[in-house]
Amino acid sequence: MDRKPLVERKTAISYKTEEKTVMRGYDLSELAEEGYSFCDALFVMYQNRIPTEEEENMLKYEMGVFMEHSMSPSAVGAIGVSAGRPNLPCAIAAAVTTFGGVHGPGAAHGYMLNKYLERAKKEGKTVDEMAKILVDEYMDAGKPVMGMGQPQHIDSDPRAEPIHLRQEELNLEGVYLEFQRALEKHFHARRKEAGRSYVGVNVVGSGNTALMEIGFSPNAGWCLGSVCRGFSCAAHALFNMKKGRAWGASRNEPMVQMIDLSMIKYVGPEDRVVPKQADRQKYAKKQKEEGEYKKWVI
Repeated sequence: MDRKPLVERKTAISYKTEEKTVMRGYDLSELAEEGYSFCDALFVMYQNRIPTEEEENMLKYEMGVFMEHSMSPSAVGAIGVSAGRPNLPCAIAAAVTTFGGVHGPGAAHGYMLNKYLERAKKEGKTVDEMAKILVDEYMDAGKPVMGMGQPQHIDSDPRAEPIHLRQEELNLEGVYLEFQRALEKHFHARRKEAGRSYVGVNVVGSGNTALMEIGFSPNAGWCLGSVCRGFSCAAHALFNMKKGRAWGASRNEPMVQMIDLSMIKYVGPEDRVVPKQADRQKYAKKQKEEGEYKKWVI
């Protein structure tokens, strides 16, 4: 039987035979035997090169501090889905999909930096000048500056500045760190001038800066954050499956659970009588004319 494929699928990532699995030209077993780490393998997968020791250390450090964050949208997603007792991967997948515009927005931050650094080249501006332009344009438009602020760490994200410092210790400073530092300086000055409270850099602002400095694209950085937080989300889901109750709303639990009815405060329209079908047309027209319904439209 002719097993030649009708359509050839091309990939530059990997291939495998009965004897080996090869990623970016390197036999994965040989990489492991030589002592290359998980972070080394990730680096090879995304960048097609073996990282320097400094680059590997930066990636290890960042993935370590980013792995767990207690209650966050991703952790809550994992716990909530696991309460229905699907297969474990469903809970992990649901958790990872929470990474969006405000939770781990690595790609958005990265594209912002690239856009303004490109403008600096075209307009002949210094990094510091362009950082001020970015802050002014975003704040004048009422848009959040990506990488600044964390809703739970109100004073400052405890992981953020240490990532900057580790990058400097490893001599991995470059244009991205220079730009991010300048951005933070002008952001703080602008808020102080307006009499507003201090808002520090978050782990995306510092962590994504470091990732881009060592060669990862904005989307690749977003992927790495999702993978690393995925381990944490799996732990939250597993704990809930092992220690928590299915459904997660039992009145016998020692503490109020996520979907316990006692947590719900209804603030919608007051109870009302369902109209008879014979009265429906008149009722509906009156509702529409009065317009009170508009308060509740979503």
